[in-house]
Amino acid sequence: MASLTTEELSEVVEQESEQGIRLTPIAAEKLGELMEQKGVRDTHGLRVFIRGGGCSGFEYGMTFDSNPRPVDTVFEEYGLRVIVDPQSLQYMAGSSIDYVDDPAGGGFHIENPNMVSNCGSGGCSSCH
Repeated sequence: MASLTTEELSEVVEQESEQGIRLTPIAAEKLGELMEQKGVRDTHGLRVFIRGGGCSGFEYGMTFDSNPRPVDTVFEEYGLRVIVDPQSLQYMAGSSIDYVDDPAGGGFHIENPNMVSNCGSGGCSSCH
């Protein structure tokens, strides 16, 4: 598939809303640095998606994507694009992506106010 130009990708970008996916300032800084190192800052966005599920919650995935689909929602913040498919967005609306740097190593963390684990409440026998 051909990559979209920056202008074409900008046309796909929708206005950010309260139900979007936000980047914290530190996450935007780290993401921008990473995209710059990989040479994709001007051509790609960060695709965020949900996979799996179960009692311990969803697993999140992230990848760089240069070709959002017409059904995707694209949020822009700090000059960076976050791309989300409709299925993932229904579970991730209002989430934020942060960068956590601790002694065990740094990494991106998604804070999703919509997800609550049922483990420990007797809701899932495979958690115990």
